[in-house]
Amino acid sequence: MFPKLETVRLILRELKENDAQDILNCFSNEDVLRHYGQKPLTNLEQVKNIVNNFAINYKEKRGIKWGIEIKGIEGIIGTIGFHDWSSEHKRADIAYALFPEQWGNGYATEAIIKVLSYGFNELELTRIGVVVFKENKPSNKLLAKLGFEKEGILRNYMYQNNIPYDTNVYSLLSTN
Repeated sequence: MFPKLETVRLILRELKENDAQDILNCFSNEDVLRHYGQKPLTNLEQVKNIVNNFAINYKEKRGIKWGIEIKGIEGIIGTIGFHDWSSEHKRADIAYALFPEQWGNGYATEAIIKVLSYGFNELELTRIGVVVFKENKPSNKLLAKLGFEKEGILRNYMYQNNIPYDTNVYSLLSTN
């Protein structure tokens, strides 16, 4: 059963096909994608295939992706989850994205803290990593605030709009 997580203000739940329009709106937005390393999504069928792939990844224990909802308001405001999940090596990488109109409200912090707790306590991960564009100052600042340690720089690691970007590599280790 897919884990539903709650924070004070948010519900993190499984993404469904009926979230396709919200996902398309988020991942076709230039502001969201500027530091995401992904081509814009272009149609609902493409998004529905991605949502189905998320379900397959979860069943195969390769990844888990939640939709982020504000309690009492229908529709997602972004996504968060683990990819490159390895139960054997007790590690995963985290990725998150919010609609620009939700930036600066503390939702990313709240969602990340909950997902980190789930990763360390429920999935028994010992390492959670993240790769972030150097230019993404808010995300770099947030990760440092949450205790992630910068491990280095990957040069020309991700492309956005056919332009290579350097990325920072961070990790957070379990204290258990």
